[in-house]
Amino acid sequence: MASNPSGPDELGGKEQPFVTHLIELRDRLVRASIAVGLVFGALCLWPGPAGLYDLLAAPLVANLPKGSTLIATNVISPFVVPLKITLMAAFLVALPVVLYQMWAFVAPGLYTHEKKLVLPLVISSTLLFLMGVAFCYFFVFGQVFKFIQSFAPKSITAAPDIEAYLSFVLTMFIAFGAAFEVPVVVCVLARMGLVSIEKLKEFRSYFVVLAFIIAAIITPPDVVSQLALAIPMCILYEVGIWAARIFIKHTQAPVEESTPTA
Repeated sequence: MASNPSGPDELGGKEQPFVTHLIELRDRLVRASIAVGLVFGALCLWPGPAGLYDLLAAPLVANLPKGSTLIATNVISPFVVPLKITLMAAFLVALPVVLYQMWAFVAPGLYTHEKKLVLPLVISSTLLFLMGVAFCYFFVFGQVFKFIQSFAPKSITAAPDIEAYLSFVLTMFIAFGAAFEVPVVVCVLARMGLVSIEKLKEFRSYFVVLAFIIAAIITPPDVVSQLALAIPMCILYEVGIWAARIFIKHTQAPVEESTPTA
């Protein structure tokens, strides 16, 4: 009888009833929700919803004409919008706990080489998304608002609505956060064998064009924001090609050697 060269089944004896999985999923979701709720409560105490909104609006306010402020055209907007921002901030702060609960739920059903595959993707995708959000807030917003205000006629007094600004901010955060996931996408495509490293290199020039098309579609119609999105995407594509080599090397499944037959 041929023995299994890769050792005993790592998942052997770990099957659990479907209801047990549902209960564990519920518990994980409850723990993640509690983490978000605790951070939300802490942020409500300090710096408070109003303080968080002032922080989020700082790049715009700094580039408005002297004496101009944001306005609220809806009666409940001054109450609802800051709460939405606080909830968004709470989710971002508690994101490591949320991702850990997700990882703890799926990890028992993965082989060792699969754990080596999933965990780096979860960590890197989270860090890259947060880097994209930070890049958008600390660099892009200031440059975009300065560029836009430089074209505003003297006869126009800028007074943006707070709900419109929140919608703009969320769109930009999601766009830049997703754009910074390019290395993860490249690594996954290469690791799954859908495309080779050589093909990714050949696609480089086409990706540059694609990056500028995407930036033109999802960003405001100004040159600054489009360049600020397209150029990092091109750089991150090169990073993804480099990272894919290392990722593939360290996440390969064990090779099963065939046993000779008599």
